[in-house]
Amino acid sequence: MSSSRDRVEDTYELQNDQRLEDLHSKLRTLRGVTSDIYDDVERQNSALDNARDAFSSFGSSLAQSSRRASQAFGLGPGGVKQWRTIGYCIAAILAFWIVWKVLFWFWPSSS
Repeated sequence: MSSSRDRVEDTYELQNDQRLEDLHSKLRTLRGVTSDIYDDVERQNSALDNARDAFSSFGSSLAQSSRRASQAFGLGPGGVKQWRTIGYCIAAILAFWIVWKVLFWFWPSSS
């Protein structure tokens, strides 16, 4: 009877060892998954930091361009006045028109 009891206890011991090994295997798998999740979160945080820096840089560049444009159109202090810019454009168009007419005086059409 003792030998039968020893065999049952050995069987239970083997089953316990097998289940313990299964649990240990699952624990290793969970540790691996946790490590992978942590690495992925760190990569995403790094990507978000880079995106934030890029948008911040773009925002400051856009603000600087806006300040330059307002100075160029005379909207801010120290800028070229808007009427002067319009005058330059009209003068350039008028100069091109006069040169066009003068060139036709020297080279008349063939008809």
